[in-house]
Amino acid sequence: MINVLVVHEFPLMCNIIASVVDDEPDIKVLGYVSDIDEAMALASYNDIDLVLISSRLPKQGTISLTNLLIQNIPTIKVIILGITESRESVLEYVEAGATGYVLKESSLDDLLTTIRAVYEGKALISPDIAAALIQRVSEFAQVFAQTSLNPPESLNLTARELEVLDLLSQNLSNQEIAKRLVIENGTVKNHVHSILNKMGVGRREEAGNLMPRIKEKLKGKT
Repeated sequence: MINVLVVHEFPLMCNIIASVVDDEPDIKVLGYVSDIDEAMALASYNDIDLVLISSRLPKQGTISLTNLLIQNIPTIKVIILGITESRESVLEYVEAGATGYVLKESSLDDLLTTIRAVYEGKALISPDIAAALIQRVSEFAQVFAQTSLNPPESLNLTARELEVLDLLSQNLSNQEIAKRLVIENGTVKNHVHSILNKMGVGRREEAGNLMPRIKEKLKGKT
């Protein structure tokens, strides 16, 4: 049985999606909510396998909830609902931790197929998105090779935060970083805020200026 949690900004849509999905013999909806805190509470205290999250949660809520779920419940899987299949949108959610997505024009059968595929550890993506993911993995590898940074040991910065920090050290603006990484400006702002907090500095210039010292310190550990 696949235990599912539905998160949508409109309670009515939550109810509709939950009712339809729960009719399947191998899928059980354990809850449907519209609030991030409620979603985390349900996911933390129930045996949830998979969370369906609307791509339109307010204030970057979709990205925030996906990050929280993956960081706090590593076994859980996330599917993003109602996105446009573009490199920018798909990569942003995948990098946040999503393991699948359903397009806004998709059918109910598409949704059910994706739920079962993700539960079984499979990925249903187009060749174009697959190519974009491979390219992004290659870019990460190049960044880490050049900087000798190991994400889990680098001030607890995530892979994406390390990449943003590297670009900060090049004095790029949020808009320039967003364009370079093919993500939203708001996402860059969130990453920069997290980086400053983790590094204990108040300004982006300070974080960027510390990058050479971080590289040297980490090189000494290898």
